[in-house]
Amino acid sequence: MSELPATPDQRHALVDLYDRALPEVYGYLAARCGSASVAEDLTSETFLAAVDAVRRGAVPHLSVAWLIGVARHKLVDHWRRSERDQRLTTELDRPPTSDDEWDVHLDVLAAHETLAALGGHHRSALALRYLDGLPVREVAACLGRTEGATEVLLVRARAAFRASYENGRPAR
Repeated sequence: MSELPATPDQRHALVDLYDRALPEVYGYLAARCGSASVAEDLTSETFLAAVDAVRRGAVPHLSVAWLIGVARHKLVDHWRRSERDQRLTTELDRPPTSDDEWDVHLDVLAAHETLAALGGHHRSALALRYLDGLPVREVAACLGRTEGATEVLLVRARAAFRASYENGRPAR
């Protein structure tokens, strides 16, 4: 679909839809995430994404159902982030019991520090691809890039990670 700028009618339709859809979008998210504050944040993200999509002219049909679909994607992104954070926390909280486990533990800490030090575009691409396990096609969709551009980004991100990791590591 080619993207055309939103018309004034589409902008007004979104404002009108906001009033009708807000309780439904919030209710959908609140029932699934179990936290009012998270539901509020995700509702906000949903409407910001809707505004962006309307601005780009990328809305197939402006409706409550479409907004619920956007909310579903925001909820899935939230669950992925939460799961990734939980994995990292669990992994880092478990104390190593042997020298080999200490080496692995230190490597994990260094890898996380290295990832955190990268630029946002590299960090996002690497996290989506390797921590979340998404195929390149889905990483591209999440980042709003073509598959080819995402492949190039991943090559550059891996190179930046490798260089930073190797320069920051103590010699063994």
